[in-house]
Amino acid sequence: MPPVECRVTTLSRRRLVTGASAALLLAGCGGGPAPSTYDLSAVRDGLRRAGGGRTIVVAEPTAIFALDSERIVVRSANGEITYLPRAQWSDRLPRLLQARLVQSFENAGRAAVGRPGDRLAGTAQLLIDIRSFELREASRDAFVEVAAKLVDSGSGRVANARLFGAAAAAGAIDGGGGTRALDQALASVLRQIVAWAG
Repeated sequence: MPPVECRVTTLSRRRLVTGASAALLLAGCGGGPAPSTYDLSAVRDGLRRAGGGRTIVVAEPTAIFALDSERIVVRSANGEITYLPRAQWSDRLPRLLQARLVQSFENAGRAAVGRPGDRLAGTAQLLIDIRSFELREASRDAFVEVAAKLVDSGSGRVANARLFGAAAAAGAIDGGGGTRALDQALASVLRQIVAWAG
């Protein structure tokens, strides 16, 4: 089934990004059963052991409005953004990505990693901007691209910056196949970030 477009023009941004209203929005737009909920995975295999001495604090990633929710983005062949019908992430995408980043660093053997508010004396802050996290109808694949910056916590200077991206074949643009492909593409990006920052 091709993705359906759900247009909402009267809801405020604040109401739209809350979990309850997003779930209601998805259920209402689909006109059917409650949406299926999908998760993303932290990376466990193929990680280079992180041996850096600095403590890394992983900030919640930033994203444009279209990506800053539980909805799963589909980009049509003409560039139009729609969302998978009756499908959603288990949390807002930036918050979910932050959790999987921290877990991937931990899986690579880095104990000195956490989130702001964990009371870590961080020597570096990892800032992530989600540029793309979408299913592409034209190529029938999933594409993930993020910009990462390591910022020195003391001086505020950018110590390093890099763009990371990966694609994975999706087959069907639906909840099951699409989210598996996005998870595979994200796994490649997470491995690259852990190796780069570690």
